[in-house]
Amino acid sequence: MIRVELSKCTGCQRCETACSFVHTGRINNFLARIKVLNLYESGLDSPLVCVQCKERYCMSCPEDALSLGKQGQVIVSPTLCTSCGVCEKACPIGAIEIFNKIVYVCDLCGGKPKCIEACTEEAITFEPDTIEQISLADIKKVTAKMNPSQKRHFYIKRIGLKAKKRRDQAFA
Repeated sequence: MIRVELSKCTGCQRCETACSFVHTGRINNFLARIKVLNLYESGLDSPLVCVQCKERYCMSCPEDALSLGKQGQVIVSPTLCTSCGVCEKACPIGAIEIFNKIVYVCDLCGGKPKCIEACTEEAITFEPDTIEQISLADIKKVTAKMNPSQKRHFYIKRIGLKAKKRRDQAFA
């Protein structure tokens, strides 16, 4: 599982650049499976990536084009995928996105995520043996009618404000 340490992220987007280049040979943030958000109004920079949630809402694909890899990552079958959008709509945090009829979701780069290597701030780490799964049930209720971009902003703001509150309480 990829972990994010919000307090270390500078918003540099190196992780996005590495991800898009490794997967497509091009540098384009629309082609990345990790998205860096800059929420200027709250002073937050953070990458957002699939958290391998407990519920696995995305697995409701009517074409069975999604499966789970050995490390719990979501694998998309390009031959079965019809870009119907069910997985994109189902993801409560916007970690799945369809762009140019291709589904983009983190596949952990086969166990060696390139975004981790690219992050010089150590804001993202890879913990392949983590079995703890995050529940997104409460987030799903709130974000059900949002588009992927809105879901990402909501989720990052929510976890960011919680992190800020914990930090402020620690220094109080």
